[in-house]
Amino acid sequence: MPRSAGRVGFTARGVVYVVVGYLALRIALGRGGSDEADRQGALQQIADQPFGRALLWLLAAGFACMALWRAVATTTGRQGNGKAGSRLLSAGRAVFYASVSWGTAAFAAGAGAASDSDRASKDWTATVLGLPGGDVLVGAAGVVLTGIGIGIAVRAFLRTFLRKLDTGAMGPRTRGAVTVGGIAGNAARGAVFAGVGAFVVAAAVRFDPDQAKGVDDTLRSFAATPAGPGLLTATAVGLLLFGAFSFASARWRRF
Repeated sequence: MPRSAGRVGFTARGVVYVVVGYLALRIALGRGGSDEADRQGALQQIADQPFGRALLWLLAAGFACMALWRAVATTTGRQGNGKAGSRLLSAGRAVFYASVSWGTAAFAAGAGAASDSDRASKDWTATVLGLPGGDVLVGAAGVVLTGIGIGIAVRAFLRTFLRKLDTGAMGPRTRGAVTVGGIAGNAARGAVFAGVGAFVVAAAVRFDPDQAKGVDDTLRSFAATPAGPGLLTATAVGLLLFGAFSFASARWRRF
């Protein structure tokens, strides 16, 4: 059961990342309009398709399966050889995917429009900044997010993700394609995490919640760097590849 739940969960994650990457690519090409290139924007995009609501319910079930698999990993310690740090990380991921599943189900049920990540990031930052020592708390959160992003990117180039895959069951071409997808996809995901974290740090330093950005605004900010729209295009392609890598994980992950 946990193995099947994990496969379904990785598939659901792959669908969302493919749609987010597609939306980001449209923005990079100047065709994005008001589309939000984040998870909520992806859900809205899916909802607008034929049988979209049914697809959303399937995604909600998929994320629930991912939460279940992570929860089982927390109790059994199968992921990370039972180390306390790995168990804690699995527990955090279980909570995260449970919340994503709940939010997706609520959206599928028509409980209002999906909230965008940019507004949510600013609201959260404003709330925490209003607490005693809030700037320190916000700054610490930003540093953690930035560190997570850098860590994801570093591990991508070190190819540590291959240890979690049954590469022996892949042909040479498939293994090569999965490796490229894993490197590019995880590097892009790490860049987005690091970017979001950097803006949260800026909000803490300037004591201004409007400096905080969600995934969509962070991606759009990439186009304003010296690298121009090319950086956003590369990141969008990377997110698409991470979606494909998630599908490969559903097939070849060592559960």
